[in-house]
Amino acid sequence: MKPFRITILAACLPLAALAQEPITLATDGAAPAAEAQGPEAATGTIAEDALMEDEIIEGLQVHDAAEVDLEDFLWTMRPIVIFADIPNDPSFERQVRYLEERADEMIARDVVVVLDTDPSANSQARERLRPRGFMLAILDKDGEVKLRRPNPRPGREIVQTIDKFPSRRQEILDRLPSGRD
Repeated sequence: MKPFRITILAACLPLAALAQEPITLATDGAAPAAEAQGPEAATGTIAEDALMEDEIIEGLQVHDAAEVDLEDFLWTMRPIVIFADIPNDPSFERQVRYLEERADEMIARDVVVVLDTDPSANSQARERLRPRGFMLAILDKDGEVKLRRPNPRPGREIVQTIDKFPSRRQEILDRLPSGRD
C-alpha cells in the first residue's frame, strides 16, 4: 500500500494555536513532517505543501506559476495548471488530492503540475488562461489548451482525457508498434 499524508488544520483549537503548524500524519510510520524536519519546515496548508516538489505529489514535477513560463514545457511535458484565488480553496485542495492519487499515471503521461493561488502575482499562466476563481486547465505538449474546467476533475478523468490527445496516441504507437513494420 502506498504511503499517504494527512494534514490536519487545527480548526477547533483556540485562536493562539491556529498560528502554529498543522499536524501531518504519515501512514508509512515516518515521523510527522514538522517533527522530522524541524518546526520551521512546516508550511501551513495542503496547497502550500504541494508547492514543495515531491512533498504532496511524489515524483510529479510541481511548480509555482510565478516561477515558470508555460513555453518552457513545449514539446516535452503536458502542463496541468490549477488556479485558485487563495491557497486553502477547497476545490484547489481537492484537485491536488486527485492528482496525488494518480501520480504514477501522470508521470507516465509526461505531466507537470503548475499551481497558481496568487492572483496579485499576475503570472504568465494567469495572463494567458484568464481564470475566474478555481480553474483546471490541461495543455498538450504543443501548448494548446485541451481542457478547461471550473471545478475539480478526478484523476481517472484527467488520465482518460490525456489518453485521447493525438500526441499521446502517437506516443503509445511509438512505444508499442503492435503490427506496424
